[in-house]
Amino acid sequence: MYKPPANEYQRSVEKFKREFLALTLAAHGGNRSRAARALGVQRSYFVRLIRQFGVAERIPAASVRRSA
Repeated sequence: MYKPPANEYQRSVEKFKREFLALTLAAHGGNRSRAARALGVQRSYFVRLIRQFGVAERIPAASVRRSA
């Protein structure tokens, strides 16, 4: 169950995590497996984090790099 941040510190930490996850995902072309591997976490945990923080649907298509 999601519990909203109680104070400014917690809101700041949550914002950092959200941006960090989004940047990592974008840096790996939206590939969740590669992004999780780069962070050294299991894919299932990474997917849980991006769902928890609402990251997946927030990544604009233009920011996702495609490999040639």
